[in-house]
Amino acid sequence: MISVVQRVSHSSVSVEETCVGEIGQGILLLVGIEKGDTEEDISFTVRKVTELRIFPDEIGKMNRSITDAGGAILAVSQFTLAADIRKGRRPSFDTAMPPDEAQTLFGRLVQRLSNLGIAVATGSFGAHMEVSLVNDGPVTFIIDSRKRI
Repeated sequence: MISVVQRVSHSSVSVEETCVGEIGQGILLLVGIEKGDTEEDISFTVRKVTELRIFPDEIGKMNRSITDAGGAILAVSQFTLAADIRKGRRPSFDTAMPPDEAQTLFGRLVQRLSNLGIAVATGSFGAHMEVSLVNDGPVTFIIDSRKRI
């Protein structure tokens, strides 16, 4: 599972010019699910996303987590994160999990985040989406659950 974590002051996602998810301060979480990803990958990603100290404390130091800061998460499934672009000019998506399985895992990830008391908005799985964000910092991190050791 590959995720891009962006600290935002505002983010939204639209489908066919209709806003389907929006947050204020928090995290835009782009999630690419790969073949072989399991509950362990979800657990690792949820823990990292919620425990990363990427929000400023009272003196401006990145010392607070999303829960400390009281922020929300906009989670958007993005299968292109699983692309292999090492050869040729056209990305290969052979490592991306099939959509029906990926949608199930993505739903579990969102549910686990919500169960922690974090407000979570989402896009529309499999739809063509337009994502808007104001990256605060900019602060951006990549989490690869297969590189957890």
